[in-house]
Amino acid sequence: MENSAAPQNLLQISQERGVSLSELSRMIGRNSTYLQQFVRKGSPRKLEETDRRALARFFSVDESLLGAPEEISSIGTGGHLNGHPGGEWVDVPRLELGVSAGSGAVAAGEQAIGAFRFSRGWLRELGFDPAMLSAICVIGDSMEPTLRDGDEILVDRGPRPLHDGIHVVRLDDTLLVKRVDASRPGQLSLISDNRSYQPITVDAADAAIVGRVVWKSGRL
Repeated sequence: MENSAAPQNLLQISQERGVSLSELSRMIGRNSTYLQQFVRKGSPRKLEETDRRALARFFSVDESLLGAPEEISSIGTGGHLNGHPGGEWVDVPRLELGVSAGSGAVAAGEQAIGAFRFSRGWLRELGFDPAMLSAICVIGDSMEPTLRDGDEILVDRGPRPLHDGIHVVRLDDTLLVKRVDASRPGQLSLISDNRSYQPITVDAADAAIVGRVVWKSGRL
């Protein structure tokens, strides 16, 4: 596909996946208006290779949709996934930030620093959209024994009703991983599995649910 179609392709994909251009710009380490300028004003004329690759990996699409030459058909840095974006495997971005299972981790950045590879079929069977998944490292001990310091968690950011379970929650610039109790109108209780930590009660308007924790990996 010609490079001239890349801006509109990026806009269409971002709208379909429910991710703003400003969020994507920050994810690739650019200022918040970078991709808006690319889409709306054609500046820059084409994406840098590293930016294009990061976006292709994030959305699990072929790089040629975002302006790569047709002969490049890899998804992210993981190379070819069966030669097309509907291949057997998908790379889920591993984000630079951590989420605290303790007093709170400051969200300094959301740039992908790697990826975990999962079976596309397995993710689909569980009802997950690969484009809405991210991997993040856990910091602290407040969710022990369920989650331990250093565990990697898979976070599903797809829109769905809030149910009991473990979620990543943003309070201002702080990220927490907690069980969320939304039974009281207008309030959220953030509960630790480690009973040494007391529940945190906040106004629902002051907290943003980033996503639900749906998988973990860690050292034995």
